[in-house]
Amino acid sequence: MELYAPILVLAVLAAGFAIFSVTIAPFTGPKRWNRAKLDAYECGIEPTPQPVGGGRFPLKYMVTAMLFIVFDIEIIFLYPWAVAFDQLGIFGLVEMLLFIVTVLVAYAYVWRRKGLDWD
Repeated sequence: MELYAPILVLAVLAAGFAIFSVTIAPFTGPKRWNRAKLDAYECGIEPTPQPVGGGRFPLKYMVTAMLFIVFDIEIIFLYPWAVAFDQLGIFGLVEMLLFIVTVLVAYAYVWRRKGLDWD
């Protein structure tokens, strides 16, 4: 159990910092409200009007975000491989090459289907 103590301490510190930041922010920040601060913000462009009951949000934004998350998670697998590269030998090299080819095939498929285009 003592091996997990640093992780537990780090988790408690992170949670404590997050809770402290959220609770203290309303009391310490300036309270100068104006129309620009209360207006909706869409990445620097003028917000588009929405119907009263809410509108359909383009699914393409969420699909693009999920694709980037999937590729990021796949890339995370490269770190343990890089650390244990010497012990894995030629087997590890072949396995990682297969993994990278699989990732590149998926990336090429998404790119060809225009899954990464914002327009």
